[in-house]
Amino acid sequence: MRHLFLALAAVAAITSIDTTPAAAQEYPYCIRGRDYTGYGECSFPSYAACQAAASGRFAYCDINPFYNRSPEVRRPHRRIYREVY
Repeated sequence: MRHLFLALAAVAAITSIDTTPAAAQEYPYCIRGRDYTGYGECSFPSYAACQAAASGRFAYCDINPFYNRSPEVRRPHRRIYREVY
């Protein structure tokens, strides 16, 4: 009976572990001001969303200094072959 209980406990422990990593996301805008210390709260995907959160408070919006903007993806040069007559 003890072995069955330990086996069930082990199976329950293994299945309860989440193996998928948390999706960390960076946002390009931060809200800063009197209520926020350091770099502020950097959880705004657009400047308009940041402005809406800052309205009516002693706060302003700024660019997130740690936001990693991905470089523009360049498409490979596509050759166009023309028939010569």
